Amino acid sequence: MSEIWDCIVVGGGAAGLSAGLVLGRARRRTLLIDAAQQSNRSAHGIGGLLGHDGRPPAELYALGRDELASYGVQIRTGEVTDIQGTEGDFVVRGDGGATERTRRVLLATGMTYLPPELPGLAELWGRSVFHCPFCHGWEVRDLPLAVLADGERAVHLALLLRCWSDDIVVLTGGAADLGADDRRRLSSAGVRVDERPVVALDAHEGELSAVVFADGQRLPRRGLLVATALRQRDRLAERLGVGVAPPGPVALDPVGVDPLCRTSIPGVFAAGDLTGEMPQVAAAIAAGSRAAAAVVQSLAADDYGLVMPPGVAMTERKADQ
Repeated sequence: MSEIWDCIVVGGGAAGLSAGLVLGRARRRTLLIDAAQQSNRSAHGIGGLLGHDGRPPAELYALGRDELASYGVQIRTGEVTDIQGTEGDFVVRGDGGATERTRRVLLATGMTYLPPELPGLAELWGRSVFHCPFCHGWEVRDLPLAVLADGERAVHLALLLRCWSDDIVVLTGGAADLGADDRRRLSSAGVRVDERPVVALDAHEGELSAVVFADGQRLPRRGLLVATALRQRDRLAERLGVGVAPPGPVALDPVGVDPLCRTSIPGVFAAGDLTGEMPQVAAAIAAGSRAAAAVVQSLAADDYGLVMPPGVAMTERKADQ
């Protein structure tokens, strides 16, 4: 552990790989550690990513790794179990016990989706059962679809999904938390509401075929948009003492960052889903690039006296609150 990296990127998804590319091209000694737990690996393809639309996520990550290697970025597969230290000298510990020193840390560990525990859902997740219409709507266009949600979120998702299909049913799973205006808006858009409890999903040849209700009846559907939440995949940010932003509409515990992706801990940056960004590959790539550019500038400030923009006051709650 005699040498010290300029930056260690934790996470090899879209945000982490994008950050690694920028750091490598900036000639910074960079190590990327990837646990290969990206939430979108089960998806049939990446929707809406310019130049890679429909490409399987694993293929994109493999291409990204090759690009990083061409700029001297080292990539290791494994989990980071702990990070300690202060700006300029952090110690990063891996699951095998090995440690590395680094001047900067960039967290890009992503989030874990928390869909409801429903028989049949896990096998269909990321294909005909999904969380994002922008990522998967095109693939189920003009098909009979459903939205599993309640309240205002159900209204929002159903009216949004209406852009892709005119046959949509909202499944509230019980007595609906919908006001008169909510029901009027849904009805005006041709969206039906079914309040029966949902007990399972049926599939045919790997794709959704029907929603099963507690009364034994089935509703034929070819796609299901599920309202789900995201939570941090690990507790690295918490152990570092990084501030956590207030919960958003989807992310329950996003890491708080300023416009330059700096967290409340000097020398620690974060990017991608972890910060509550829109959970899309394109957004994560942009965030990773932005974070890495900020890391490069902060290192240049130390090395050459570059003047950095002032930090934004981090007023978010601490991770342990």
